[in-house]
Amino acid sequence: MNSETVSVRGTELELLHGGSGRPLVVLHGGLPFDRNVDFLDALARHFEVFAPSHPGFGKSPLPGHFDSIDDLVYLYLDFIEQRGLSNATLMGFCIGGWVAAELAARCVHRLSKLILVGPFGIKVGDRETRDFPDIFALNPEEVQRLTYHQQPPPVPDLTTLPDDDLLIIAREREALALYVWEPYLHNPKLKYHLGRVAIPTLIVRGASDGLVSQSYVEAYARFFPDARVATIQAAGHFPQREQPRELADKVISFARD
Repeated sequence: MNSETVSVRGTELELLHGGSGRPLVVLHGGLPFDRNVDFLDALARHFEVFAPSHPGFGKSPLPGHFDSIDDLVYLYLDFIEQRGLSNATLMGFCIGGWVAAELAARCVHRLSKLILVGPFGIKVGDRETRDFPDIFALNPEEVQRLTYHQQPPPVPDLTTLPDDDLLIIAREREALALYVWEPYLHNPKLKYHLGRVAIPTLIVRGASDGLVSQSYVEAYARFFPDARVATIQAAGHFPQREQPRELADKVISFARD
């Protein structure tokens, strides 16, 4: 995967790009992809992979007018149009799954498949029931425990990090809160529009995911005309990190089916 900077209607994006074949657009979640991640490398052997960093994450600046998931949706609609992609598979993780679902509900004429991994985006419980843990209120160690199947990596000691690293952490956390805070991690109207997504859809969940429950993804799938649910064993909210080979195999099989 090669790193480059592209401009989409005046918005600069850091883009990881590599491979050849049918296009696969990958939208990250609360953590941007590392260019050396095994998962993207595996996909790039079968597809032309496009993995942008959302504005406010990685090296993508945050425009002053960006403050909602809608801004990301229209940005990536423009990106797909600008690149002239067709018959593409769109995949999103976590909040990237939310963005992907919103994008597909608006326009699927350049898409052939949709893949959501541990997605947020809709509310399935009643107004008194919390669908997701409050990741901004919980202790960071507890968030890590809910996120991983195996022993989670230690939370960084912020007092030991250089200023440049602290700035990246702060701006990414700020951007995440800006996009998902109100209402928290969902669009109340999205589920009523998912019936427009007239392409095959795969929703993937790590079996040990403490942020997105099995009942949630099964309810999510029922709003699509053609969706199935798959489970990755021995993985939490980041199966691309804990089980990259198994997740890549599921993606490749579904996208080629």
